[in-house]
Amino acid sequence: MNVLIPAPLRSYTGHRRVEAVGSSLAEVLTDLDRQFPGIRFRMINEQERMRPHIRFFVNGAQTFDLSLPLRSTDEVVIVQALSGG
Repeated sequence: MNVLIPAPLRSYTGHRRVEAVGSSLAEVLTDLDRQFPGIRFRMINEQERMRPHIRFFVNGAQTFDLSLPLRSTDEVVIVQALSGG
């Protein structure tokens, strides 16, 4: 499936869009980490939870569910929020 990578994580992929496989969001993130070692840890913490500054959208709908079932035709967009003050 098509995965859109945010600019702060492109140092891992070298590309704005990449292909990944998996039947759930968690599996897609694992496949991304297989292809681009270290990228998953930037999105998922040690407790297997999404980091607060990361958002996932599947086909335009935001999700917080790593077990969300996916199809090969779905599009995953990863957004990294900016913070500061």
